[in-house]
Amino acid sequence: MYDPDAPTGSGFWHWLIMNIPPAAKELPKGSGKPGASGLPAGSLQTRTDFGTPGYGGPCPPKGDKPHHYQFTLFAVGMDKLPVDENTSGAVAGFNLHFHTLAKATFTATYGR
Repeated sequence: MYDPDAPTGSGFWHWLIMNIPPAAKELPKGSGKPGASGLPAGSLQTRTDFGTPGYGGPCPPKGDKPHHYQFTLFAVGMDKLPVDENTSGAVAGFNLHFHTLAKATFTATYGR
């Protein structure tokens, strides 16, 4: 989950989960918790801009316009990308740039 509207100059990564196997049909409830069990075998959460792996919900600054939150699922041309739990969103994106076969994105908005 990526927020391109965050007032950082480079957006804000709220959640990254990588190496989800192609046979996975869903992510279980609570899968965004740090250290969550039940993730599809081989998948892992990497470091967000909060500084740790795991889902961090939307939280635009009060009074700011609603932010756009992008959820993107990538199909890649290799079994696993070379990432670990400390990989940043920028490095994950770098790897995805060179190995993406297809992708689908939906965007949600949230303001307060």
